[in-house]
Amino acid sequence: MKSRDPELKSELDATLHARSELGSDYESALVESFLEKVEQRLDATLDRRVRRHLAEQQVSAARGGRQPQPLGGFWERFGFGIVSLVLAIPLSAIAAAIAHTEGLIIAWFGILGVNAVYAARDWPWFQRRSGHSKSDWDD
Repeated sequence: MKSRDPELKSELDATLHARSELGSDYESALVESFLEKVEQRLDATLDRRVRRHLAEQQVSAARGGRQPQPLGGFWERFGFGIVSLVLAIPLSAIAAAIAHTEGLIIAWFGILGVNAVYAARDWPWFQRRSGHSKSDWDD
């Protein structure tokens, strides 16, 4: 096993060794302990990355650098469209079964409305009206 984190690998080895000595009675406690260490490591790594990203954004803004690109690249919008179409199938079936044609029309207007609002969220006039401003988390 090739590991990028030798300390975490040694923790895993110690956990496996303790499991072989203590038996399966303590297995869940050992696994929970190891997973807690992994979670702490992930939290620390994520905190470092977020701090570094925010610092890079602040430096870029201070230098008058380029502003971040708007949300929703092609693949994000494509994925949203696919998900909305997949979810439209059961919504249409339920609406048609309960309220027939009227329910089907209302369901599709709702689906179209959600997609229209999602597509318009990056338009400048929409951001001014909605009060949406970019946060530090937006890329």
